[in-house]
Amino acid sequence: MFKFRFKLDKNLMLVSIAIIGIIVTGVLILSSGNPGQFSFKIGSGLSNEVIAEKALGYINKNLLSGQTAAMVGVSEESGLVKIKIKISDREFDSYASKDGKLLFPQVINMEKDISQPEQRQNNQPTAESIKQTCDSLKKTDSPELEAYIVSKCPFGLQMQRVLADVVKNAPSLAKNIKVMYIGAISNGKITAMHGEAEAQENLRQICVRDEQNSKYWDYIGCHIKAGDVDNCLVSAAIDKNKLNSCMSDKNKGLAYAKKDFDLNAKYNIGGSPTLMLDGVQVSESLFGGRTSEALKSIICCASSNKADICSATLNTLEAAASFSETYVGSNSGSGNSGATGANCAPAQ
Repeated sequence: MFKFRFKLDKNLMLVSIAIIGIIVTGVLILSSGNPGQFSFKIGSGLSNEVIAEKALGYINKNLLSGQTAAMVGVSEESGLVKIKIKISDREFDSYASKDGKLLFPQVINMEKDISQPEQRQNNQPTAESIKQTCDSLKKTDSPELEAYIVSKCPFGLQMQRVLADVVKNAPSLAKNIKVMYIGAISNGKITAMHGEAEAQENLRQICVRDEQNSKYWDYIGCHIKAGDVDNCLVSAAIDKNKLNSCMSDKNKGLAYAKKDFDLNAKYNIGGSPTLMLDGVQVSESLFGGRTSEALKSIICCASSNKADICSATLNTLEAAASFSETYVGSNSGSGNSGATGANCAPAQ
């Protein structure tokens, strides 16, 4: 019996690999001229059109209220399916992952400078589209705008900044605004999207809101600057003994929080921030984005008897996201919720 021993030559291996590389490169070059001839399906294999229709259905069912989005076009951009939709007379770009599982109502182009106010205002809806949207809102004598947030979400902080500015410059509308919190109670403890520190801050803000309400916006106006709890409690003149009692007593703080969380479930709240107007979800992007003027417009549009402040114009610049010492910061202008915005959502 003969035994053959083969010894691999390293040079031969390198040459073989190089030849394979040339062949693959040639295939890719040929496919660029006729992409339909050489295609590789990865993941689910869904077509862009199918993914776009799925995304459109989700947007209409879950993100819009009193409006319907229509498809304008489908393309690809940076490895995502780009979906152009139209709401009223305004067009938006949304994006979805190629497996059809993730929807990005808006993406941030990191190659563009969005820090300049004039660039942030380019996406303002037309006066006519705002009027049409305004007319579609149900009117009541005292509309209630609820903003569902978590306290350490950059976009939740952005929404609190906008609302604080509305309360400061249009105090008559404060009665129409309420900040609600997203979370759950597990084993007798409050939980939140971003861990224990956020859960405790949510509980702290809930207790201030429900037991020391006249000091709530003073505390929030301080907290959104740097998250300095101790100094903000002092500057807002919060009664610490009353606050500690609320946070440690399950019949107070946890009971207040449970009311918020029950409404989370009722309204199927999925991200921070989410706006609910008299129990119906509303998108601030249709009124101009996360600006004081947009939030004022939502309340005024839903009012049967408009307050004098409704004829005034508040800040039309988008507020800074995350912690910021000023209303407008370098991180402003990128996070509208609803059909075109960014928010914080629970991990799936």
